[in-house]
Amino acid sequence: MFDRAQWVLAGMSIALSVQLSQPVAAVVPVGKVVQTAQTNSSEAAQKVYEEAEKLYQQGTAEALRGAIVKLEEALKLYREAGDRGGEATTLMGIGNVYSSLGEKQKALEYYSQSLSLRRAVGDRSGEAVTLTNIGQAYSEVGEKQKALEYFSQSLPLFRAVGSRGGEAAALNNIGLVYSDLGEKQKALEYYSQSLPLRRAVGDRSGEAVTLTNLGNVY
Repeated sequence: MFDRAQWVLAGMSIALSVQLSQPVAAVVPVGKVVQTAQTNSSEAAQKVYEEAEKLYQQGTAEALRGAIVKLEEALKLYREAGDRGGEATTLMGIGNVYSSLGEKQKALEYYSQSLSLRRAVGDRSGEAVTLTNIGQAYSEVGEKQKALEYFSQSLPLFRAVGSRGGEAAALNNIGLVYSDLGEKQKALEYYSQSLPLRRAVGDRSGEAVTLTNLGNVY
């Protein structure tokens, strides 16, 4: 079997990047004190998150465990700040680290929490990526129908937000599941839809993966 490097967010980073908060003014009106404290908490959370990402990139089991500790710290700070977007990203990040450690059920727990928040704040792009990560986890534990369900949910969301790269990845991932299920013709249909999108966005690495997947089916 070929190396399956085609998954979205396959080890590239812990999760989607967190947007930095706006700088705090030098003089803050009394009515803005709570808001300032929340902004400071978000900024502190961002710094801790970045420390976690550096540990994650080291890839050792010890570093990954350290990343979880840092991410849990960031999660607490985001919650204190009332930053639900940062909270959702961090939950997904924790899930990704557990996935890297092979603890797929733990990963799914955190992904599910992240997904609820993504939907609550209307982050459709983040929702699509989280659905993809859930699909990947289910695929890796052998629950192919579940994986197909989540990848299929991500596809219209990537299209809705205009992410052609995400759409191409979703089509490719759906094709992979159909291939694993033995439905080779269905796999070819989805790979064939993914390929022109990979080329259109200039994703040569993704194009190579999809070509490999097509060759593998043939």
